[in-house]
Amino acid sequence: MASRFRPELWPTVFLIPALALMLGLGIWQLERLAWKTDLIDRIERGLAAPPAPLPAELDPGFDYRHVTVTGRFDAAHAFRLLARVNDGATGIQVVTPLLRDDGGPAVMVNRGWVPLGPDGKPADYDPPPAGTVTVEGVARRPLPQGWMQPDNSPATNEWFWADLPAMAAAAGLGGAAPVVVEQAAGPDRTRPPIGGQTKVDLPNDHLEYAITWFSFAFMLVAIYLLHHLRRRTARKGPDA
Repeated sequence: MASRFRPELWPTVFLIPALALMLGLGIWQLERLAWKTDLIDRIERGLAAPPAPLPAELDPGFDYRHVTVTGRFDAAHAFRLLARVNDGATGIQVVTPLLRDDGGPAVMVNRGWVPLGPDGKPADYDPPPAGTVTVEGVARRPLPQGWMQPDNSPATNEWFWADLPAMAAAAGLGGAAPVVVEQAAGPDRTRPPIGGQTKVDLPNDHLEYAITWFSFAFMLVAIYLLHHLRRRTARKGPDA
């Protein structure tokens, strides 16, 4: 009669928490996969939809939407987002408040990218149009300050991330909409500021990560069983 499987104490003590951790991480990556897939689908639908007027009241999930907004540019204030890259070249992006005609809060409009000149300063760029205009672009909720990003310096107009309340205060506004409208590219993409700076880079590698963790769990169980098989064979001896 074949002998019963008798797990050893310490290999089993190591196996149980390690296996639980690997399976848990694999399941978590599958959950992240579902979340990321839904997020990418929502972004693609929002960008593919025809432009719609920007609502005065925005729900928390309002992001990556193709919108239009009408008003007058506050040409006296142009905020410079530093260290912005376009086609491999470094420059800035220019953000200007738009005072809405519908009475809603002002909207920060990212008018586009401006290259740096040989002296390291931004090149000359076109001012915003005067009078009432309708801006078409993509409404995005700005990311918070990254852990490696310097602090903004409103006094010197050096902005490393879009702090909308601080920008509104610097422009003397009572507040601003919680989104930046990244203006669409115009017909002439040679004259700065160059619009159409919306970039979507959302890698979705969670399925590969899940497979990796489940593979680790499978290999761990295989090593555990192989260890016990070899120990049992050794106990029986070569002539058993």
